[in-house]
Amino acid sequence: MGHIVNNQREYLLLQQRLDHNITGAPYSPIFIEILKLLFSAEEADLARQIPLRPTSIKTLARKLDMHIEQLRDKVSVMAEKGLVFDVEHKEECYVVLAPVVIGFFEFVFMRTRDEMPLKELAHLFEQYMFQDDRFAHSIFSETTQLGRSLVREEALPSGDYTEILDWEKASAVIYSAKTIGLSLCACRHKASHLGKSCNAPQKTCMTFHGSAQMLIKKGMAEEISCKDAMAVLEKCKEAGLAQIADNVQNHVGFICNCCGCCCGMLHSMKTFSMGHAVVTSNWLAQVDAEKCRGCNACIKACPLGAIVLEKKTQSTSTGRRAFCDEELCLGCGVCVAACKFNSIHMKPREKRVLVPENTFDRMISMAIERGKLSNFIFDDPSRLSHRALGRIAALLEKSSPVKAFLAIEPIKSVFLKSIVAGAKKFV
Repeated sequence: MGHIVNNQREYLLLQQRLDHNITGAPYSPIFIEILKLLFSAEEADLARQIPLRPTSIKTLARKLDMHIEQLRDKVSVMAEKGLVFDVEHKEECYVVLAPVVIGFFEFVFMRTRDEMPLKELAHLFEQYMFQDDRFAHSIFSETTQLGRSLVREEALPSGDYTEILDWEKASAVIYSAKTIGLSLCACRHKASHLGKSCNAPQKTCMTFHGSAQMLIKKGMAEEISCKDAMAVLEKCKEAGLAQIADNVQNHVGFICNCCGCCCGMLHSMKTFSMGHAVVTSNWLAQVDAEKCRGCNACIKACPLGAIVLEKKTQSTSTGRRAFCDEELCLGCGVCVAACKFNSIHMKPREKRVLVPENTFDRMISMAIERGKLSNFIFDDPSRLSHRALGRIAALLEKSSPVKAFLAIEPIKSVFLKSIVAGAKKFV
């Protein structure tokens, strides 16, 4: 890596590298400015060569023709800024390039820090994320998503409570975690630098297991007990926040406590009419017309604006009653707590919502849907085991024929190019 770094070129190449990630990073001059604030030119040059999946420092050092300790030091500096992940596994250090989300956007704003121009970054991220729908589209355009809504357990009728599985309950996620981290909500922290933050508490983002361990190690989260985590959860419920969790069944990595005004996912759903950007829970809010008083409390509480007042009727004191749009309802149960007249209850959805078993399955499903499977496989083919390839094949079989075809075509293309490139060496 002794070559001269061309600043603009390195940032453009880094943007292209990040766009290969499953959640994408579409080109924009604004995004290039974000990268320039976060990465030095030398860091950008290194970062664009870091794989999108975990690779050992030893392997990467050999690939880059660098001394291991020199590379480790450079990676450590970027990891402290939240730009790459570096994790220890079996006494060996692995590194992976962080995506934009869930990645360096969150890690930049999950703590207060003087060494970064947070106000300038907040304005740039706001423009990049919401000036148009390209970034939101790259993340949320398909079926499998990063986050899913959790229903409030206390909002469920007692008879239906037995139907809820552990991975659907915030309490079960918390009590099953060996390590829990608590951080600032990146979205509300960003909003505070824009002068737009609401009154909801900011220190509400909970991470679990390996994710928590990494953030705690880097000073981006403080370790808390299950008891403390439950107290945070109750505080967030009292503040009217909706719980959005990692969209997996096993080893849930995070629970966000989200408001409709600051949350990037919910804001995208409302701004760009992306009603599927967060996977719903298996429940729906239903209004009892006989009990509804048309008081507006549920309308104010709903983080998505899924509840509206219908036209005048004779059944309420105000002449109007609330109505829940089932197409928009997250099934979070926030409205149940807001209603003082017990006129809203949660009912099971007719068709259960499918949630990936684990993070690997979620990533592969997202890659297939977004046409990024070839990026995932050929980023470092040697890292894929037969078991991993088997799971990829199984998920392809479950995909629609069109999605499977679109996912496989680039793989065939890359595979053939690799063969041709290899053959040319012997010509």
